[in-house]
Amino acid sequence: MPTGYLSKPSVDRSDSQTDSVSAASSSPSSSSSASSIPSDMWNYLFIPILIYLSKEFSLAKPHSTILLPSQRSDDSSTDSLTSVPRCPAVDPNLNYRPVVGILSHPGDGASGRLNNATNASYIAASYVKFVESAGARVIPLIYNEPPEILLEKLQLVNGVLFTGGWAKSGLYFETLRRVFKKVLEKNDAGEHFPLYAICLGFELVTMIVSKDRNILERFSAADQASTLQFMKNINIEGNVFQRFPPDLLKKLGTDCLVMQNHVYGISPERFQENPALSSFFKILTTSADENDKVYVSTVQAHSYPVTAFQWHPEKNAFEWGLSMIPHSEDAIQVTQHVANFFISEARKSLNRPPTTKVLDNLIYNYSPTYCGKAGKGYDEVYIFT
Repeated sequence: MPTGYLSKPSVDRSDSQTDSVSAASSSPSSSSSASSIPSDMWNYLFIPILIYLSKEFSLAKPHSTILLPSQRSDDSSTDSLTSVPRCPAVDPNLNYRPVVGILSHPGDGASGRLNNATNASYIAASYVKFVESAGARVIPLIYNEPPEILLEKLQLVNGVLFTGGWAKSGLYFETLRRVFKKVLEKNDAGEHFPLYAICLGFELVTMIVSKDRNILERFSAADQASTLQFMKNINIEGNVFQRFPPDLLKKLGTDCLVMQNHVYGISPERFQENPALSSFFKILTTSADENDKVYVSTVQAHSYPVTAFQWHPEKNAFEWGLSMIPHSEDAIQVTQHVANFFISEARKSLNRPPTTKVLDNLIYNYSPTYCGKAGKGYDEVYIFT
């Protein structure tokens, strides 16, 4: 070997491996270091495994029983990409374009502040919205227009609504009585023709049916929120309360969900004592005024689709001028259910008037007037002169 180069010693591999193993086993510090390696690895792996398993279990838990149609297993279904479900045919016995006639009331709804013409009449826009919210349109029945025009308009509608107000005599009373008589005649002739009578409408219909103009009593129920107390053993099938969910029906008796705004009414005792009234109407609910004096608050005719309310179902959702109008979610549901029932009854009317005549008389031909600053509780009114 040339001078200056050191020779690399030869290594016996088997001996060195043996020595390293024996050295490791003989050294305590080396032993503890080696044993800690798998423990650290397990700590690093354990937490991610737990997270993974928790996600798997959470995904496996059902969050809802509601499934989209594409998520349901149906042996009869075909590929949703190539087959579109057909809509069922509409019921030919129902009218899906109902129109409701609303009788106007004398004045402008604001004690002459908006229009002081002697021949002015109005319909609060809340009644119009009430009807429209359930899927119908409105034709105004102007109380002081010629009788032949009013009767012609009655041939264009599928139901009638009498509003609140103050007029209990004169031309308004006579017009309302004439329309009420026509409603009964239509039903007697086989046409399903519903009527809603609200507040003043309730009072006037009570006077007409009882044939007693002095049958009403005074109550203290102006601008008051109240409950509705159902009569014992009342059957709600077939009347305005039939679609109310059970929890809302219960709340009607415990929470102040309806709005009263009247100074006249009739007690259950006086109502039942009048043979004409008790044979025509059945009492559904009563309410109490500020002095705990009880009055009849909802009635349903025995043989006609006629419902009368001493309270105001339209105000909860559509009026803001009076302080005691309930505006809770439950109160809004009351408005919607009452409106829905009325229009479901109007859809049963098979009256199909000419479209052009309907369009010519719809309330869309008029514009509402804002009276929230000048009125006495109404936000908007339609004024007719």
